[in-house]
Amino acid sequence: MSVEVFRTVDEIREMLARVRRMGATVGLVPTMGALHEGHGQLIDAARQETDCVVVSIFVNPLQFDRPEDLERYPRNLDADKKFCDDRGADLIFAPAPASMYAPTHRSFVEVAGVSEGLCGQSRPGHFRGVATVVLKLFHITQPDRAYFGEKDAQQLAVVRRMVRDLNLTVEIMSVRTVRESDGLALSSRNRHLTTAERKVAPILFQALVVAQKLIAAGATDPAEVKSVASTILAQQPSVRVEYLEVVDPDEMRAVTRIRGPVRVAAAVWLGSTRLIDNVLCEPGTAEGSGLIQ
Repeated sequence: MSVEVFRTVDEIREMLARVRRMGATVGLVPTMGALHEGHGQLIDAARQETDCVVVSIFVNPLQFDRPEDLERYPRNLDADKKFCDDRGADLIFAPAPASMYAPTHRSFVEVAGVSEGLCGQSRPGHFRGVATVVLKLFHITQPDRAYFGEKDAQQLAVVRRMVRDLNLTVEIMSVRTVRESDGLALSSRNRHLTTAERKVAPILFQALVVAQKLIAAGATDPAEVKSVASTILAQQPSVRVEYLEVVDPDEMRAVTRIRGPVRVAAAVWLGSTRLIDNVLCEPGTAEGSGLIQ
């Protein structure tokens, strides 16, 4: 049976009300479309753990800090629908912006602290847009579980804090980062890389792995870890570093000493394409056996 596409809030609510009356559980996979294998893993996890899988496809204007970035974000609903069909999703919610934000819309969600560093510092308003649209999607679809990728670790932390602070009943599920064979984290933005930039892009993951191994071997000084990782990135002059930080994995704030699990997170630019990635690091785990991505 082909996946069904719903374009309005009332339509998806009516359908999901019927689903819930049958006693089925609902899994939500929030996306902005341009679906790839990383999204596929989220859909697969939802398929295994819930009865009805809903994929939302909405390029959320509130989370873009640059109009040109919003304009060039890839959109292809037909291709995304086929992808969802192939992965066994049940429903697609693909609203128009006017269905999500009326001209009189004045309500927004702020998640303080966890949203303020890293991407929050360089992209003002980004996580306000993320939290607002995710909360709206939760209210509209009322999922039992919602699925997010660890590549966007700060987004995951923001959503978890919002759910906890606002006493929402949805269970937030995380899925490990999916990578190309050379380590590059899958992202809808990767398609913007030129051939030359694509060859350089894996250096971001390489630098993070070096940092991970340093911490596994016992490094406790974040400055030392950042210095070594930065040296790796500096080998490619075309890479412009936006940030490289060692942060608490829950609060996403920079740590002054590594005493427990941390995330090393980075954002870099290759030409006009911004790439983000992170790895979870466990101190004192010898050679970093079993890289945690």
